[in-house]
Amino acid sequence: MRKLDTHALQIFVAVAQCLNFRQAAEQLHMTQPPLSRAVRQLEERLGVKLFERDTQHVALTPAAADLLPRALRILALLDDAELALQARQPGMRQQVRLGLTSSMESDLFRAFTDSLSAATGGAVALDVLFDASPRLVARLRARRLDAAVIALPTKTFDLPVLELGKQPTLVALASRHPLARRRSLALADLQEQPVYWFERARQPAFFDHCHAVFRKHGFAPRFLLEPHDHHVLLSDVAAGKGMALLPASFAAIRRPGIAYRKLKEGDELAAGLGLIVADDHPAAALLRRLAGETLA
Repeated sequence: MRKLDTHALQIFVAVAQCLNFRQAAEQLHMTQPPLSRAVRQLEERLGVKLFERDTQHVALTPAAADLLPRALRILALLDDAELALQARQPGMRQQVRLGLTSSMESDLFRAFTDSLSAATGGAVALDVLFDASPRLVARLRARRLDAAVIALPTKTFDLPVLELGKQPTLVALASRHPLARRRSLALADLQEQPVYWFERARQPAFFDHCHAVFRKHGFAPRFLLEPHDHHVLLSDVAAGKGMALLPASFAAIRRPGIAYRKLKEGDELAAGLGLIVADDHPAAALLRRLAGETLA
């Protein structure tokens, strides 16, 4: 009986690339306890330790570092085999597995996806996934996606990125808050306010970039942990529990009790957009052209 199978490799790769059990569980659409059990069982079957972990950090062991590139190649070969068989089926539409960053409001991408469907006359089947940018990069590197629009900065390893437009940061606050009477705000105005902010593991490079800007302006408010669901976040903001710093695309979400205000340092805190696409995908050139036209 083999000690490795596809399911085990997918679990291993998710943890090895995220280096975070909770994020890996989310990527695999499972909860963390069964993921941890599966990793322990895999280590027992192989007779080697794959991860060094404590309450704050996860690191690859030498054995895991040796296994990871092999696991990625195996999963990529399986994907290639499936695509080759699909291509032999008469009338089979070309599939594009497209990842879109969850850091932006989803309507921002509607023109891009609509133009792709229009340009191909429905000959391309879009399979869209919204997720955090680092996880989209991990999926693309493992050939589980064909293309991804990510928030920048994000660590992309050796993947070439087509840089697109930028989204300045704005302030979302309760419309009844006294600061909502102003047309624009500065970080200094929010110093004494509770401010929702995301955890570093969700977007490490962008988190570090923003905190460098915060330090430059002496901005150190009481940060609240930002909910993953943006609708929950905006509900909390409307209830007056705190303010949020969000990309400008979120201003498209109109809901009672929420006011959006321009931020003086918004351009310094801007999130960029970038497209990564597999060069060997038949739709690569089309994806680059349409992303440049609709997201720049």
